[in-house]
Amino acid sequence: MKPVWLTALLLMLPPSLHAEQSLEQAQQQSEALTGEAVAAQQRIDQLDDASRAALSEYLQASAQAEALTDYSERMQQLVVAQAEELGSLQQQLDSVADTQREMVPLITRMVDSLESFIALDLPFLLDERQDRVARLQALLTDPEVSIAELYRRVLEAYQIESDYGRTLEAWRGSLGNGDQQRVVEFLRIGRLMLFYQSLDRQQQGYWDVSRQQWQALPSSYRRALDQGMAIARSEQTPQLLRLPMPVVSTEVAP
Repeated sequence: MKPVWLTALLLMLPPSLHAEQSLEQAQQQSEALTGEAVAAQQRIDQLDDASRAALSEYLQASAQAEALTDYSERMQQLVVAQAEELGSLQQQLDSVADTQREMVPLITRMVDSLESFIALDLPFLLDERQDRVARLQALLTDPEVSIAELYRRVLEAYQIESDYGRTLEAWRGSLGNGDQQRVVEFLRIGRLMLFYQSLDRQQQGYWDVSRQQWQALPSSYRRALDQGMAIARSEQTPQLLRLPMPVVSTEVAP
């Protein structure tokens, strides 16, 4: 009879108490569902953050891989270009070596030609000019002198010789040999004529190219020689000089 009594007792409780209990249970269930929902949302948020981090890492790794691929391709192109440049430089070096081997005999011939030319030219400043050739001859056998420097020095000597043909020059020097040697004044007019005059101005002469010897000049050329030397030394303004000039043959060989 005890269960019947309990049931009767429950039925005798006020309706408000029963509703209050139901509401409390509903609230508890709602709170439980809310907690589960919050926990589920947190898990979802964590999964979303992890996905975003994974996506960011993937995109970063993809960009790095693309950059490395591009860099590798550029390096390969650079290696190919450098290999081609090295090949070109080697060809140039081989060409330079060949040129140097060809230049040595050419420069030697140039020095020999210069020496022969001076021997056949007007006999002016012979010591200076012959010393210049002798120095070039010494450079030809000097291993410390490069081909470029040797060639430059030879061209410089040729330029000096070339300039002689365009200038007027006067200087004091020795004429003759042995007991006949004396100091005179020389006058060079380009490569055309070479004159001398004694210091007392009593003797004058010129170099006869056809006979390869000095020939005397009459005293009537004394004044012209004085003027020519003054012009050469920039002591007088240039003017027409009445001096003997070599005769140029106009005959045509049969």
